[in-house]
Amino acid sequence: MRGLGKSRRTSRAVTVGLCAAAFAAALTATPAQAHEAEKAAHWALKDSGSDVRFRGLSAVSRDTAWVAGAKGTVLRTTDGGASWRNVSPPGAADLEFRDIEAFDARRAVVLAIGEGEASRVFRTDDGGATWTESFRNTDAKAFYDCLTFFDRRHGLAMSDPVDGRFRILSTSDGGRSWKVLPSDGMPAAQDGEAGFAASGQCLVSAGSHDAWLATGGGAHARVLHSTDRGVTWKAAETPIPAGDPARGVFALAFRDRAHGLAVGGDYRADQASPQAAALTPDGGRTWASAVQPPPAYRSGVAWLPHSRTSALAVGPTGTDLTTDGGRTWRTLDTGSYDTVDCTPDLGCWASGEKGRVARLER
Repeated sequence: MRGLGKSRRTSRAVTVGLCAAAFAAALTATPAQAHEAEKAAHWALKDSGSDVRFRGLSAVSRDTAWVAGAKGTVLRTTDGGASWRNVSPPGAADLEFRDIEAFDARRAVVLAIGEGEASRVFRTDDGGATWTESFRNTDAKAFYDCLTFFDRRHGLAMSDPVDGRFRILSTSDGGRSWKVLPSDGMPAAQDGEAGFAASGQCLVSAGSHDAWLATGGGAHARVLHSTDRGVTWKAAETPIPAGDPARGVFALAFRDRAHGLAVGGDYRADQASPQAAALTPDGGRTWASAVQPPPAYRSGVAWLPHSRTSALAVGPTGTDLTTDGGRTWRTLDTGSYDTVDCTPDLGCWASGEKGRVARLER
């Protein structure tokens, strides 16, 4: 039986690998093949039945995804977006959900943002039929932006600086309870520095202990890196422009402990966003500007499944693709999306304003 099981796993891995190669090929067509590429790989809109803005997204598979957004709204699909179930926590209509992390079709943790008690965390274990409020912020100076999980038990949440340092929450029981970590290991924040609750990707993780935190608003757009689940952090400057409350790094994606992408810019529609993307080969110690960045502000980014070089970046004015690890980007789509997430079984999802949710099809 063990041999049979291994054979099945190997066969499935080969199948997924072949599908991934075809998937990547469809996305990485040359400019001369642009028309065919658009037909081969494109965002297919799914009718969410809602008109709220979904900045929170967690893709579980090609079939299952969760979105979270304004007016305390949480939706879930288990049939590839053909239908959506409203599984919003009761009494949450006044809350702004900006991040959701799902472990499967039944278990998820969602973050509401805002000053003071507006920042809350809820968890469900039954697909959203019931929710438990597991954290409510009581510090008027705190404003929580993002969540991330290393595994099904260990996770972090981040707040804008309190008393001059970013604040970190930690959980070791899957989000059922939280504690504020000591701030001793957190570098001092710059004047005006904060995180952006734009896509649920201002705090991300890779592996069992590494986490990265994205900032803007200060003199420099920075990325802070922790190798011990949020206890201590080191800061590095990025070339993405900052120096204004509307500018900085809005989203991060790491495909492993070393290789990461950062996107952002200026979220104001009437402002240009040069150098809106950067990349790192060393876990965030150093960052380099993209040679050919996205043409405008981008708020979400995700590596394509089973690819070491390809990723998608999304924003209000379009979706861009890189096939060389973030050095150059080209526009694939001009639809408006705030965030993007991909799964190992080749499921890539995006969500954004006016209830927009889409899955990448080929």
